[in-house]
Amino acid sequence: MLWKDQYELGVPSIDEQHKELFRRVESFLQALRSAGSWEEKAPRLNETLEFMKGYVVEHFRDEEEYQLSINYPGYEHHKQLHNGMVDYVLEVSEQYERSGNNEDLMQQFGGRLLAWLINHVAAEDQRIADYARKKG
Repeated sequence: MLWKDQYELGVPSIDEQHKELFRRVESFLQALRSAGSWEEKAPRLNETLEFMKGYVVEHFRDEEEYQLSINYPGYEHHKQLHNGMVDYVLEVSEQYERSGNNEDLMQQFGGRLLAWLINHVAAEDQRIADYARKKG
């Protein structure tokens, strides 16, 4: 299980979205690592990629609205990180379609997605939680 309770921000809706992101990434990685041909794995991976294209935008919007509601001073920087990840997901999706569902591209995407998600939630998002706690 990739999710850890220490990643919780204390904002139930955002915590639930984070948990769903972790579940989807874990499922994606399991599909990548599973036995079987690429043709068998591809539909499950395609489903996760399509989910990520929409869900990260929705989640980031909700998280940014929360930051604004508490006057989080790191909002602009955090928004730039989000925008970078959205751009990356969309870029990989386009490359994947153009390449005819390239397996190596999905392997790279899986690794980067996992690292980004853990680092972002465990570090960047925790700064929001720390600020909110100090603010009361």
